[in-house]
Amino acid sequence: MTIAIMQPYFFPYIGYFQLMNAVDEFIVYDNIEYTKKGWINRNRILVNGYDELITLPIKKDSDFLHIRDRVWSDTWKDERLKLLNKIREAYKKAPHFAIAFPLIEKCLLFEEQNLFNFIFYSLEQLKTYLNIETTLIVSSTLEIDHQLKSAQKVIAICQSRKAANYINPIGGVELYDKDQFQNNGIHLSFLKTGQVAYKQFNHDFVPFLSVIDVMMFNSSEEIQRFLNEGFELC
Repeated sequence: MTIAIMQPYFFPYIGYFQLMNAVDEFIVYDNIEYTKKGWINRNRILVNGYDELITLPIKKDSDFLHIRDRVWSDTWKDERLKLLNKIREAYKKAPHFAIAFPLIEKCLLFEEQNLFNFIFYSLEQLKTYLNIETTLIVSSTLEIDHQLKSAQKVIAICQSRKAANYINPIGGVELYDKDQFQNNGIHLSFLKTGQVAYKQFNHDFVPFLSVIDVMMFNSSEEIQRFLNEGFELC
């Protein structure tokens, strides 16, 4: 059994799905604090050849609330329509717009006020669209000590799922020690995403945008190739 653990991200970049596709179970954190200026409720798309930030508005509340306790602002219903229009105008001439846009619309119009439930729904929809068979699991449903932090919490999750292998994004190299995991019977690997490049209209390529961009410019077969070939484990 191989697992990975990540925060829920809003239409994340292709590397997120490479990690999801590389494991048997993908644990999504819902019971950790929401982090500002991360990728939980925002991402980047291509607008006139340049990257532009898109953001989902969250109701102001305590900075210590867990992700599962955050909700949309009162402006959400209007903001999502503006966001849909921005995406439509940015990509309406993209080769796979007719296939990709209805899914994006379905996700953004999902009637859910809770931040985590909304994003988890979109991750499930995207997983199906990308033909990823990995099982998604909500972290709070696991029977572990949820007061644990960092590596100890990851190890506890691995043990609760009887996972012999854990894959973390390459950014965790400085956080996690392979020997610590090995001493607990777990093989730790890191996934390093390479630059997945493709034609974006006639502009210079802008990397690491939301999966929205990948879906707009690539067929299902091309995306499958990115999922299986655009990274390395170390």
